[in-house]
Formats: sequence, C-alpha cells, structure tokens
Amino acid sequence: MNLRLLSLFILSFAVCFSQDSEGVSKKYTLDINQYYGSVLLHNTDISHLISEHPAGLILAFNRKTYGDEEWQEEFNYPDVGGSFVYQNMNNSTLGHNFGLYAHYNFYLFKRFMQLRIGQGIAYNSNPYNKYENFRNNAYGSHFISSTYLMFNYHKENIFKGLGFKAGISLVHYSNANFKAPNTSTNTFALNAGLIYDLDGGKTYDYIKSGPKEKIIEPIKYNLALRFGLNESDVIDSGQFPFYIVSAYADKRLGRKSAIQFGGDIYFSNFLKELIEFQSISFPENGVSADDDYKRVGLFLGHELFINKMSVITQLGYYVYYPFDFEGRMYNRVGVKRYFGKKVFGAITLKSHGAKAEAVEFGIGVRL
Repeated sequence: MNLRLLSLFILSFAVCFSQDSEGVSKKYTLDINQYYGSVLLHNTDISHLISEHPAGLILAFNRKTYGDEEWQEEFNYPDVGGSFVYQNMNNSTLGHNFGLYAHYNFYLFKRFMQLRIGQGIAYNSNPYNKYENFRNNAYGSHFISSTYLMFNYHKENIFKGLGFKAGISLVHYSNANFKAPNTSTNTFALNAGLIYDLDGGKTYDYIKSGPKEKIIEPIKYNLALRFGLNESDVIDSGQFPFYIVSAYADKRLGRKSAIQFGGDIYFSNFLKELIEFQSISFPENGVSADDDYKRVGLFLGHELFINKMSVITQLGYYVYYPFDFEGRMYNRVGVKRYFGKKVFGAITLKSHGAKAEAVEFGIGVRL
C-alpha cells in the first residue's frame, strides 16, 4: 500500500500546483517525446538483465507560469504539469513500465534549454516471482516509485503553435525495498519530440516585480514523524512497519534555502527479523538474536523552498549503531509540502549511498 499512497500524495501535489485563481495568466502546452537508450550497470547483480536497448514514450501536459505568484519569478517562470511515461525494457524478464508523474520544467540559457524533474509511480508488468520470473531481481513488486530527468534543447511555437525539443533523459525505477528484491534500474536515453501550444501561440508578458525584501527568520525548530513499510534484502522475509522520530533546527539563508542540523531515532522492525535470521543462519558473523535493532543518527541538511513545496537533502551518520546494516553513513532526499506556515507533509527516500532502504511518509511541524 505504501506506493499507492505515494501516488495519491503526488497527485495531490499536482492538483495544488495546478490551482488557478482569477486574473492569473493561463497557458497550456502538450509535448510528446520518443526515447531510446541503455540500462546503466549500477549494480553487477543486474548484469544478466542488460541484453537489449529499452525504448519508450513521454507524454506531458504543462501549465506555463508568468509571475502571478512571487516564487515563479525567482525560479525563472517554470512550468508545472503532469506526465505519462511508457517504457518497453525490450527484455521479457523485465517487462513493460507505465508511469504517472508530477513534474516541474525549469528554463536556462534564455529559455532555450529546459530541465524537467518528474516524480511519480509506475506499474511493472512482470515483477519478480520465485516460480515464474525468478530472474527479475530488479523489481520486486508491480508498483514501483519512479523519478525521471530530462535536459533538452527546447523551442516553442516555430510554426502555428508547433515546436521542437531534443536532448537526454534518465529514468529511474525502484520500489525502495518496499518488497524484495529491489536492485532497480536506471535508463539513460536520447529523446526527441514535438511541443504543441494549446493556445495557438498566444503570448503573455512575464511579470517582473523588481528587488524583493530579504527574508530574515530566527532559528526554527522542527519535529517530524516518519513511517512506512519495508523488507530486508532476504526475499520473503516479510514486510514490517518502521517509525522514525526526527528533530532538527533550521536557519533560513535567504528566500530560497535553509540549512538544517538534527537527529533521527529509527525503529525499523525489519531489522528485528534480519538480526534473528543472521544469528541463526550465519553464526560466523557474530550476530546475537538479542542485538538491538534501533539506530540513532545525526544529520546535516539543506532545504530548497519552491512556493509551498520544498526539496530536502540530508546526509547523516549513525552515532548509535549496534547492528551493522549497510554502513554508518546515510542520506535522505525528498519533498515537503507546507499546509500553512507550520504544518507540513513529506515524502522522502532514505538510503545508504545508492542502496535504498525505504520510502518514508512524514508529518511534522516547524515552529
């Protein structure tokens, strides 16, 4: 259920992005891209799955922004939208992926270059099955989280609302250890496509508000509760709930960013099962069934504010670490959505380097 809830949360973000008010300039575009690429060998465990070149289709609906809200000018008038990605892995073991995403388009170099960041959920047609598809160690479930990036040359309204774009894409699929196995895939691809202006090339002026007042805040204190389900890398060891209590302080550096320092207490129940399994199956490792499954970490982080949304990145170190699982260093990336000035919801990915541990759902307050 974790990833289904994730899709609902992402769609709620998309709805919030798309809200229009009276007097707001509205302009919409459609774009469609074909892509063709290769699965990157980020882990030797999937080398047997890299046999052909995947190909796919990206269909997107975009709403342009013109500065009707203050944050839009600060980020050079990005687009907000939703997209659908189809990927044929061209490998019968991996099957096909169908994904829905919320995305931002950011513009660079006089708006001739576009960077798209999309986050969503995908459906895989042929996940791991120990009887019928045991070779698929990349996807352990039908529903998998997905992120994609596009960096394109982008030219709109070349002829009667029709434009062109071409560039490179990276498409990532993983269920973040919601269910084992979860080696994941990353596809690097070349893409090209067309853009169509649904307003037939109608133009609007960008609103420029001039110098803005500097934001000065005292140190803020945050308390968050994160939760979810995950499983160890031992297939069929079972999915277990986890709970994380996070407390941290942040200091605003300006209109766009803040730095963070704080700590996490982890109650990861899948480690209970893993500790017991290793104590019985691998006594040479010196693991005792009585070893504590809890962990405590300290972290440094950064928060990038985009309207009511923010993007967080954190790097942490376990100071209490009784059981060795993937090393002492960990990292967290994700998004927060503020509801008012104090309450927020969050979706984050917690991992050790490139090795995902869990998708975390969180609620919290910033005081």
